[in-house]
This record gives sequence, structure tokens and C-alpha cells, in this order.
Amino acid sequence: MSAVLCVVCPRVNARDHSLPRNYCTQRRCSSNKLSSKPSFSSGVSAYSRVVANLSRSSEERVYEVVLKQAAMVREHRRGRELDLKKPVENDGTTTTDWNRLNEAYERCREFCADHDDTFYLGTLLMTPELRRAFWAIRVWCRRTDELVDGPNATYITPKDLERWEKRLTDLFEGRPSDVYDVALSDTVSKYPIDIQLFKDMIEGMKLDLRKSRYENFDELYLYCYCVAGTVGLMSVPVMGIAPESKASIESVYNAALALGIANQLTNILRDVGEDASRGRIYLPQDELAQAGLSDDDVFRGKVTNKWRSFMKGQIKRARMFYDEAEKGVSELNLTSRWGVWASLLLYRQILDAIEANDYNNFTKRAYVPKAKKLVSLPAAYGRAFMGNSKLAKLIMR
Repeated sequence: MSAVLCVVCPRVNARDHSLPRNYCTQRRCSSNKLSSKPSFSSGVSAYSRVVANLSRSSEERVYEVVLKQAAMVREHRRGRELDLKKPVENDGTTTTDWNRLNEAYERCREFCADHDDTFYLGTLLMTPELRRAFWAIRVWCRRTDELVDGPNATYITPKDLERWEKRLTDLFEGRPSDVYDVALSDTVSKYPIDIQLFKDMIEGMKLDLRKSRYENFDELYLYCYCVAGTVGLMSVPVMGIAPESKASIESVYNAALALGIANQLTNILRDVGEDASRGRIYLPQDELAQAGLSDDDVFRGKVTNKWRSFMKGQIKRARMFYDEAEKGVSELNLTSRWGVWASLLLYRQILDAIEANDYNNFTKRAYVPKAKKLVSLPAAYGRAFMGNSKLAKLIMR
């Protein structure tokens, strides 16, 4: 169920599910308190802290991860400034090593082109260095997802995921297991991406093994963070923040997190029928009940007025996360913006397709035709390089 690829104000009534769960964090992001470097306990993982304090909302717990990633970026920047003052030395990389790396990234490119054309199209608008890094990250995420959603999913056990996590640790320590791991090992050596984000994604896969229902949006938010919000946070160090940006690092990370959440919510709404066929319902149980619906209604797959009304509320929430994500795209490096805007606009149109299908996400798969994808590229270009949202909206029509 994972999605790939790129904010927060006063606390709202917990029963108002039309607003994003991370709506309350924006106030914290703009607070002067964020100007000082946060401190962290080095002996406790981010995810352990996330799940340990059950009295806090998922959004608040995930925000700790955002703070940790922002601190890593600051540290990386300081180290890079020191490196620039040192004389350039040969790092010992041989021609054979370069050939092996090039082959690894080429295999990742082929994988992405075969498995996710929307994502792949977005990366083609980036510089060669950026697209290679994104391909490596995407391949690992897709392979992780297929452990529980792929053809061999029925045979996967928690022990298998533990072995996958051990393999992850090995590649972070420079001991890749196969050609795809070679590319990711090289990528994480270049960018300040915390291994905890990858571990948290594996935790999301473990949820899929033992959990097929989510009582409320707070539970679903944590799941969406694990399987997709993590990808948004992995992406920020690769994309980079524009030197002229006045935004805090935390706010940019929050926007990337919002994009990951939005993408995953879109996946969930698109795949309701497919997931139901496997006995899974990734919709908040309390909100289904409030709409006068039950699991049986989902399994029957009949589009009713109650279902349409329920879906309108779910789509509204996903769009609000996309709105929050948009606020951070303009803060990214110029070389990243076009690809991210393209990816965002293309994925957001899946929600339009659900509406066009009269909210029948039981038997009709919402998708964006290739011609419409190509038409979206000028809109993405306008937002990335001209900042003219009115022009972009005009093109989208």
C-alpha cells in the first residue's frame, strides 16, 4: 500500500475529520523556538519514541522524526562547509567501481520505468544526479512494499521483515547484498538520510501483516507516515532546499511529509475495491460508522449516496494534505521543483478520476491518461520556474 514521493496551526476539534491531523503543527513550525537546535537522546530510536508515548497523537509523535531529520540536515551542512575548505583528494574510486555503480543505477532506472511510470516521468525532469538517487530510494521502497503486497506476500512472516531490516543495516554500513542495494548504499552515503526512516517503513509493512482495520484517522495517519510519509522525508535531503529560501528546515520537511501522506491517502481511496478483495479496509472505522456505513458495505462494493458523501469527505482531506505539501515545493532547489510539481499534480489528478468515476472505487480503477499527464507538464513548469499559479491552473483546465 505504500506511495512514493513531495504543515501545521491551532489544535482543532478532534472530531472534525475534514482537517489534516498535522494541521496543529504549523504553529509549532513557525515558532521562534525552532530557531534553536533540538536535542535528542542518541540511545533511543525515533520510532521507539513515536510508539512509546501513547498519550500523544500520531501527528505529534511523528513530528519528533521531523525534528531529527532537520537536525541531521543542519549537521550535514556544517560538515559540507568544512569539507569545502579542504583540498580535494582522490577517494580511491576505480574504473571498475564506477562501472558497477553505473550498472546499479541503470538497473534501478529500468525497475522504476517498468513499475511506476508516473513517478518515473517526474524524475526525468530532474538532473541526472537527482534522478539516480530517487530511483535507488524508490526501488528499495517498492521492494519493501512488495514483501507484503507482492505475489509471495502470503508466505512473508515478521522474521522475513527482520532479515530485510538486517540487510538494510548492512547496506547503510557499505555492505550491499545485490545490485539494487549497491545504488542505495551509494545514495545514502552522499545525503543525510537517517536509516530510521527506512526502518519505520518496515514497521509499516509489519502493520500490514497483523492489522487490516484502523479505528480512526489517528491510527491511519501513523500507518500512512510509515509507508509513505517516510518517503517524503527521505526525499528532502536529495532535493535540497533553495539557498534563498527563508523557510525553516522543519517547515519544508513538514510539507514533504504532507505530500507522502496525501499520496498514500490517494492510494487508499483508489484501491478500496482491490484491498477489500484481500480482506483489508484502510478507511477509518469511526468515520465509516458516522456515515452510516460498515465493513459489509465496503465488501459489497455498491455505490450509494452514503458512499458518495463519505468519499467526498475523504477526498477533501487528501486534497488538504496536497495543499499543505504545495507550500513547501517552492522552497526546494530549482533543479528539483519541476519534477516534484509534476509528480504532485499527476498524483493529485487521481482524486479527480475517482470523482469522474462517480466514486466507484470498487470496480473501476481511477487513473490519469497519458495524454493528460503530458498536458500537466507545462503546468508543473509554470509553478516551478514562474511561480504563476493562475497560469498553471489555466493550463490544467
